Amino acid sequence: MFGLGFTEIIIIAIIAILFLGPDKLPTAMVDVAKFFRSVKKTIGTVKDSIEEEMHVSEMKQEALAYKKELLSASEELNKATDMTQVGAQLTNLSDDILGDETEPKKDSPKAPTQPERVTFEKKSMQEKINKKEDTADV
Repeated sequence: MFGLGFTEIIIIAIIAILFLGPDKLPTAMVDVAKFFRSVKKTIGTVKDSIEEEMHVSEMKQEALAYKKELLSASEELNKATDMTQVGAQLTNLSDDILGDETEPKKDSPKAPTQPERVTFEKKSMQEKINKKEDTADV
């Protein structure tokens, strides 16, 4: 109570008994209690009138409405960021899954249609020249 400890309250009570005496102490305690009750009531009345003047209740309702709007907007934002993460994962997939591999790349040389056969036979000079011409056309 008012930041006072138990021992401080006892000391104040002893001093009050000494100054007021046992006859006037009960009436003084009642008067003090009435004073604190009236102060508390006055403070409550002032607080209520200030709240009415400032329209605090309306402001609280508006603040709660804005809070709800912000929460819903943040939820939508979280959903949107989750979708961007999914989109980023889709772009990281390999090209053959997305079907991009069917188009030939312009920079890469044309892949042979049949694998080249490797042999250790000697080729004639004419075959070597023909092969060089075929690769030069690409």
